[in-house]
Amino acid sequence: MRFLARPNGRLAACLFSCLTVWVAQAAAAAPAEPPPIFVLNSLDASVSVINPVDWTEKQRIATGKEPHHIYMTPDEKSVIVANSAGDSLTFLNPRTAEVQRVVYGIIDPYQLQFSRDMKWFVTAANRLNHVDVYRWDGKDLKLVKRIATGKTPSHIWIDNTSTVAYVTMQDSDELIAVDLPTQTIRWRTTTGAMPADIFGVHNDKTLLVGLTGSDGVQVFDVAGPAPKLVGKILTGKGAHAFRSAGDGKSVFVSNRVANTISRIDLATLKVSATYAVPGGPDCMDVSADGKTLYVTSRWAKKLSVIDLDSQKVVRQVNVGRSPHGVWTLAHAKRI
Repeated sequence: MRFLARPNGRLAACLFSCLTVWVAQAAAAAPAEPPPIFVLNSLDASVSVINPVDWTEKQRIATGKEPHHIYMTPDEKSVIVANSAGDSLTFLNPRTAEVQRVVYGIIDPYQLQFSRDMKWFVTAANRLNHVDVYRWDGKDLKLVKRIATGKTPSHIWIDNTSTVAYVTMQDSDELIAVDLPTQTIRWRTTTGAMPADIFGVHNDKTLLVGLTGSDGVQVFDVAGPAPKLVGKILTGKGAHAFRSAGDGKSVFVSNRVANTISRIDLATLKVSATYAVPGGPDCMDVSADGKTLYVTSRWAKKLSVIDLDSQKVVRQVNVGRSPHGVWTLAHAKRI
């Protein structure tokens, strides 16, 4: 009986090399897994990490108490979860959801935003009635000034010149303008009931302010030295959060009490479409192709997914209690 000879070292090395090349080529040909969708569970002190392919919760990450809003660092290497009752910021890898670090001593960061020139980082202390202005050096935050405000500062919009931060006062029904270079309040004006999110349009000469205690969006002209209320857009009860549609032509606003989302045409400042979303729709994000809207259903413990062509909710994903902020790296343009 004859036996097959063992392959010699040169042949084995050749086979191993070919196999390595084949595996590398197969890996390169396989589509990359898309970035996850992050949902902040405010009452569970956690973040749900959603796989946008099979729509499952891949993992749940513990954070500080009451994570409400989420924002990306200017270098796009981290996404920051603001833990308002935990006085901390959790930095996550936007692609892998790995916890990169936790920064403590950030007092009551309910809402957060970077200036576009990457120099300023502003937080609104919803419980403690102040706005904090930090300097950002690309890695660390340094508190420059704590500014006393009206009751319950809620949401922030920083203009495209990186010199003015507009902040709503939820319980004193006000809108203020903070001068960032001097960290002083430029002006203060009265709004409708329970102002929440802010969105700048028309090169930030016009501000849209959602009225959670009313049924629409107030329109302010802020091009001059003093603000002017110039109109109101009826959208639905509990108008709350904004998100750009990514087309440069429209913006979405969630109406938490009405259980709807309105699409506002930026040229006419009128509602161009309305989408029914159950469970108290709150924060939103838009897919990179502009075809899908992700919405946290605050009272239903779900992430709702809307197909914008059919204008229907096509799926809901179970998440934690009181889901608030939602964010993904694969998003449409923010403005």
